[in-house]
This record gives sequence, C-alpha cells and structure tokens, in this order.
Amino acid sequence: MMMLQHGSTQLLCLTASSGVPLFTRGASKQLPFSVIGSLNGVHMFGAGQGVELSCCETEGGGKVVWRVFQDSVMLIAVSGGGRGGAGVGKAEELRLRRLLENAWSCMVLVLGQDELTDVRNVERLKRDLRSCFTLVDQLLEDRQEGILGNLTHCVDSLLPPDPTVLQEAVDGFAQAAESEFGCLLVRGRVASATEKWWRLAPQEVVLLSALMRTLSASGSASCDYPVFLPKGSPTVAHRLLRFQLLPGADVCVLCGPTPSLHKAESGLVGAFWTPLAETLRGCLAIGEQCLPGSVSLRPDLLAVLLINRETRRSVSLVRPSTAHPLGDSPSKARCWELLRLFYVFSTTHYFTQEETSSASPEERPQRGHNEDYVLGFSHQPLQCYLVTDECKSFGLQTPQHQLFLLVPPSVPSFALRTLATQTLSDIVAATGF
Repeated sequence: MMMLQHGSTQLLCLTASSGVPLFTRGASKQLPFSVIGSLNGVHMFGAGQGVELSCCETEGGGKVVWRVFQDSVMLIAVSGGGRGGAGVGKAEELRLRRLLENAWSCMVLVLGQDELTDVRNVERLKRDLRSCFTLVDQLLEDRQEGILGNLTHCVDSLLPPDPTVLQEAVDGFAQAAESEFGCLLVRGRVASATEKWWRLAPQEVVLLSALMRTLSASGSASCDYPVFLPKGSPTVAHRLLRFQLLPGADVCVLCGPTPSLHKAESGLVGAFWTPLAETLRGCLAIGEQCLPGSVSLRPDLLAVLLINRETRRSVSLVRPSTAHPLGDSPSKARCWELLRLFYVFSTTHYFTQEETSSASPEERPQRGHNEDYVLGFSHQPLQCYLVTDECKSFGLQTPQHQLFLLVPPSVPSFALRTLATQTLSDIVAATGF
C-alpha cells in the first residue's frame, strides 16, 4: 500500500455509513482515492465481522488510526512515521488518537453536532466543513513550539507577573459584556480567565484557545464568531467575541445575543484595557518562557512541562541555547519534540492521564496505551527517568502536579530527582500554580 513520506500526517473524513469522502487535509501529496477506499473498506469489513479496527502499523513505520463518531462520521489519521526515539511508536499512536478527538471536536465547535449527525445533503456538508479547515490544519501542524494542549488536553497557560490586576480586568470586562465566560490570551496561552471559563471542559478551553490563535492570525482586530461547545453545548451556539488588545494579546468572551460587537469594541475594550497597556506589555515580554521573573530556574534545564492535575492547566518552556555554554544540548525545536515524546512515554508507561477517568467509554483510550506489566502494578509510580544520547529526562508525579523536564547528558543521573523536586518547589512557591 502506498503511504505517506516520513514526518507527514494526513487526516481523512468520510461518512460512516457509505464511506463518501468529505475532506482530506494535511500532507502535500495526498493519498490516492484507491488507498482511501481501501482504508475505509478494511474498517467496514472488520465491523461486518464484529471486529473494531482502531489502529495498525505499516511496514515503513507509519501508523493508521480509525475512529467513528456518533455513527455518522469516520475520521482516519495516516502518519508516515518520523524520527526514532524512546516511546516513539506509542507517542505517534497517542498523537493520532488525540488528533482524531480534536478534529471531531473542532467540527462540532464550528458546525454543531446536529449538522454532523443528521446528514441530509452530503454536498452541502462538504461545503460547510470548509469553515473548519483552518482550525483542523492548525491541529495537523501540532509541532507549534510552546503549544502542547492538543497532546496533553491541558490548557497552555502563561503566568503573568501581576495576576490580580489582570483577573479583575477579565472579570469586569466579562460582566460588562453580559457574560460569565471571559479569557485573556497572551502569545497563544491563557494568562487569565473567569471562574466559569475554567469550569469548561479542558478540551473545550484548548480548542477555544486554538480558535483564538487562528482568528488572531487572520489579522482582524475583532470578530463575532458563532461556536458550539463540544461537551457543554454541542447543539446550541454561543457568540465568541474576540478583540486584539496588542499584537499577541487578545481578550474574548462567550455571550448571548447582546452586546453587539460594535458596542463591546467601542464602549468596553478601551475602558477596561487601555489603562493596563503596560501590564499587558509586561506579559508579552515574558514571551515563550511563560513564567514571571520571580521564578528562578536552574541554568542546566533544557525544557520544562508542569501540569496542574486539579485545574488541568500547564506551563511549558524551552530554554534558549545560550543558557547552555557546553554546547551539548539539542536544538530548540528538537527539545520541544523530545519533551512531547517524554510526556507520552511517561503517561503511557507510568503516570496518569486524568481526563480519561471522567470520559465516556467511547472517549477512553484503548487498553493498548498502557504497558501490560504496568496494569499489574500494586502501586502508582511517582517518578521515572530516561537517559538517551541527546538528553536526560525526569518525570515527577504528586497528587497535584506532574512535572517533566529535560537536561543535558552531562548532568549526573543521581542529581535528577533533586533537580526536579527543586524546580517544582521553585515554580509553585513563586506563582502558586
């Protein structure tokens, strides 16, 4: 079977009942129609024999993952494989499964569930689905540095230097806009949000953040965009009002019929946010480090991912190469890739993925995501480490946090635990995260 080149991913969307292609996204060279038909046909054949085909691996190291949503739409993710590494097979499978979950939720977010489950006109649905392409393409390009929410299903966050001032502004702005759902996004990460915003399902917040990044990249200063909440309101639309405060800083609210976009933009944005221009610039100055200056990290850290297990929020960063004078560290882009791989290695082998505990049966990961020997453990592992030629990695799990960090190979292995516990203590003590 002809598959994709290494490192590329393609997403196929078909009707579940008849296998009619609805769209294909990703990869510069698309799969031939005969291959798409074969991928759909083998899944349908298995279903006819009472077998659910969910994943397979190709001879070239690629993977194919299938999933049917609401007995209406089938999504197929095809990967051409990529660079090797520890846990890369499981990492790729989990990435593709998350891609299918997120792609379906994106379709619901933009079109609503009814439009997808009650298909009366396939050609019309094909046209309507075009409005999802920009968001779906962003999911396919999940190598975006600093954005891990599509993989972790935790909200990518930025911890501002003065959170109280921003919290009061977000709360006041949302209330003035007749909403309880408001959010401030800085460089693609959530810097502050109302209490009700944090009560949305983590995947909804992740996808709304992705939509905000997409709308911001369009260059518009403001927009009024209808959205459905895949978990909370899949059939009733809300209005997403988004306003650019500064390049890289956006605020949004979810609201009903009022206020109008013009009224909110002319009467509310300036009143609440103009006095905070310098505060916003201070947030932008943090950049990709996403931590305030009050947090002092060890110079030998290459990358950090910290997840709050209770709030399903995360902060992540890769240190600039100038911080490692020995020159034995991988590139910045490779550090992000290694951080993703180590997160998947840890959560598929040892640690917990919290969002699966409350998921419905069809949303839970397949059993294959966990090693069989782990299922027989009488205890929950709390720490793990991995040593490779490129770096050393350490994972730490507490009742409230999960921490994943990378350091150069020159750091002694016996020092990893102390380094991790000290890093966790420093961040939490300075920010309360």
